[in-house]
Amino acid sequence: MSKFTRGNGLLEGFLAKKRANKANSLIPQNFRNGKILDIGCGSYPYFLITTKFNEKYGIDPSVKLSEITDNKFNLQTINIINTRLPFNNNYFETVTMLAVFEHIDNYKLINVLKEIKRVLKDGGLFIITTPAPWSDKLLHQMAKIGLISSEEIHEHKTHHSRLKIKSMLLDAGFKKEKIKSGYFEVYMNMWFTAIK
Repeated sequence: MSKFTRGNGLLEGFLAKKRANKANSLIPQNFRNGKILDIGCGSYPYFLITTKFNEKYGIDPSVKLSEITDNKFNLQTINIINTRLPFNNNYFETVTMLAVFEHIDNYKLINVLKEIKRVLKDGGLFIITTPAPWSDKLLHQMAKIGLISSEEIHEHKTHHSRLKIKSMLLDAGFKKEKIKSGYFEVYMNMWFTAIK
């Protein structure tokens, strides 16, 4: 099996499993007969490998297509920044961004969120996981001692509060009453769901 992320870190596999478990717990069973898109699926698409969906799609500029022998996935090595998602409107039942939100420049996030809303079917589910702002210093310390990937941590561009992320989802066109959020991993990470 490949590394879970770029760079090295003793806890990367454990944390990838925690994110995947959280995302899977938020997806209703009736969605799984459809299609899922994992944006920022990583160099090794662990979440897509472990989730159960009829059709699985992943995009990430670092995904190593040559290492994925399972043809059950539609993987593309593209970067979603400054580009339109290569999918039709209303295409996916579920879109996920697990530990990706914090890697996107603040001024580019709204366009990314609007693209996600565009490719979601009506009633479709969008899931985000991202570190809580207070955990940034701790994450950098963990990277210094090799517990998590310093390469990944040093690429963090944003650290938004729950209120700010909800505001961005509203700006992208999601409805307030269809947005939920919470914490996991001892309040170090936040999760969000938004239904189109």
